Amino acid sequence: MTDFEKYIQRYLDLVPSENWIEEMKTSSAETLEIYESLSEEQGNFAYAEGKWSLKTLLQHLIDTEKVFAYRALRFSRKDQSLVSGFDEEAWADNSYAETRTLKSLIKEFKVTRKSSIKFFKTLPVEALQLIGIVNGNEIKVETIGKLTVGHNIHHLNIIKERYLPNF
Repeated sequence: MTDFEKYIQRYLDLVPSENWIEEMKTSSAETLEIYESLSEEQGNFAYAEGKWSLKTLLQHLIDTEKVFAYRALRFSRKDQSLVSGFDEEAWADNSYAETRTLKSLIKEFKVTRKSSIKFFKTLPVEALQLIGIVNGNEIKVETIGKLTVGHNIHHLNIIKERYLPNF
């Protein structure tokens, strides 16, 4: 197993069932339940120095989901151009999440997830099996959809373990 495969496997292992599109809906509902219960002040909370605030974490989920959807779109359209990775720390540092309201971030998350679900649901089985290259690593369109779910669940676990106990 390559380092890339090990890296993504930790997210894929978090997806509770084979019905990953339903899991997309479930993880979205759980994310929204948490975020909609937070005050604006709680949205600015980071559990330790140098860690992301809950707002920045939500923006990270939004940004990452958009990147994943873009990659899946390209590969599902048989675009074999090479796709590079992205620096999540640089993106978080420059996301402007702290200048936004929690409500606006929640709205953007809802729209982004709704779009992802619609996109992946409409892809035929053949398109889900297409492969593209990200950072020199092959990945199936379907795997990108599953990664969207696993990545969301990974961060939900962090929120529950490290953020919510402080409230």
